[in-house]
Amino acid sequence: MIGLGKFRIGRAVEYEGPFVQPEDFFPDWDPAVLEETRDWIGPVMDPPSGQMILSFHAFVLRTGRHTIVVDTCLGNDKERPVRPVGHQRKGDFLAVLAAAGARPEEVDFVMCTHLHWDHVGWNTRLADGRWVPTFPNARYVIARREYEHMDALHARGDKSMHGLAFADSVQPIVRAERALLVADDYELEDGVWLEPCPGHTPGNVVINLRSEGARGVFPGDVLHSPFQLARPRWSSRACEDPALSSASRCRFVEQHADSGNVVMPAHFCAPSAGRIMRRDKSFRFVWL
Repeated sequence: MIGLGKFRIGRAVEYEGPFVQPEDFFPDWDPAVLEETRDWIGPVMDPPSGQMILSFHAFVLRTGRHTIVVDTCLGNDKERPVRPVGHQRKGDFLAVLAAAGARPEEVDFVMCTHLHWDHVGWNTRLADGRWVPTFPNARYVIARREYEHMDALHARGDKSMHGLAFADSVQPIVRAERALLVADDYELEDGVWLEPCPGHTPGNVVINLRSEGARGVFPGDVLHSPFQLARPRWSSRACEDPALSSASRCRFVEQHADSGNVVMPAHFCAPSAGRIMRRDKSFRFVWL
């Protein structure tokens, strides 16, 4: 549990382990970064497979007024044929989420940094052959720019993983009238607000936190891996606009470096949270 002023933040992990070869994920991959970061980066590589280790987790934010889930990972029963880790899962994530402080019926808001398949999976669950909202009393906060982008792709027949996820994990939320489409600088409550950070997707946002002088941020996929602190210009193959993503990432890292702000990325392994510090001509992550 992370304390941030009066806020309390838990982490619910759905999967953490080997996921992808680094050269397949980063077009600019340079193995020299392994040696350059060895003294601080921690266990981010799986030696037997040579794959990067990624975590897929949600954060549970309790503000004193609301219980909020940030991004909802992979989901059960979803068709994700090109990603075995997400395909037709039968996991116990809701129990893990409850242990982190969020039983489905207690959640007031779900906040989506963006609408890629691995961030919206538990928006819905399968009930009697239908996709229904997993969090029945929650409003799902989605940047309108992001929703309209994905909706337009879906209307053109997008059959990608993100298209599948839009159909089974986003559209049912809209049909159930649980979606709250907002501007990408929307303030949910005092100390919880969105900030546009486009590139990974057109409507990608980060979620800022402020309480009693403490600051934190959920950057979603602005940072996939600690390697991107040593190489902030590296965009992943998952970034829809790599050049814009690179520019947004560099701006984000500069903004938060040496600030004391707690940074909680969506895919960093345990403990997943830390602070960005300057190091020579680049940056490093100091884990909490």
